[in-house]
Amino acid sequence: MMRLALLTALVSAVAGFSSFTPRNLSTVANNGSTLSMKIYDWKRRTADESALHEEEFTLGNLRPAPGARRRKNRKGRGISAGQGATCGFGMRGQKSRAGRPTRPGFEGGQQPLYRRLPKFAGRPTGPGHEKEIFNLIKLDDLNGASEGSTISFDSLLESKAVTKSKYDIHKVVVGREDFTAKGVTVQAHAFTKAARDAIEGSGGKCQLLSKTTNAVLEA
Repeated sequence: MMRLALLTALVSAVAGFSSFTPRNLSTVANNGSTLSMKIYDWKRRTADESALHEEEFTLGNLRPAPGARRRKNRKGRGISAGQGATCGFGMRGQKSRAGRPTRPGFEGGQQPLYRRLPKFAGRPTGPGHEKEIFNLIKLDDLNGASEGSTISFDSLLESKAVTKSKYDIHKVVVGREDFTAKGVTVQAHAFTKAARDAIEGSGGKCQLLSKTTNAVLEA
């Protein structure tokens, strides 16, 4: 009698387990081979782009690639948007407060980068220490000037002795050839010592110009 009860319970358990097993596995496997999905369903994905490389691009037909331009992320406009409430900054801590929490270059108290780097004498860094870049005027360019004339960068550019420069301040330096002009007045924003000696040695004068107004500072 005991064996019959155990056999009955075992048969019922096997029947219950078989009721939970899927009976249409073969059907699912057969249908899965014909399943097709379109991952990127944009308008341009369905467009005919076979003649894309034959088209001449102009400002009127340029367009971005699919997915290159995303919609901007609007923050603080509700929790359903993904960046609502705290906008991704969290609820606590210094970085969640309004305004800039730390100054530029601050690294949490450790030695910052601008203090870890070595400082070289004669090469100051920081605001007010930017390097001045001059347009160089060689003494060779002044050899064609007539005696007693006043020479500046504008006059040299007009006579096509020099070309255009992207710098607004000019410096006179010694060239490769000897300086042959006599009694000329040269106007520039800076002079090297050798160039000044060469101009004044030939009877000329050096006039220093202001770097902002181009007015003559000294005769």
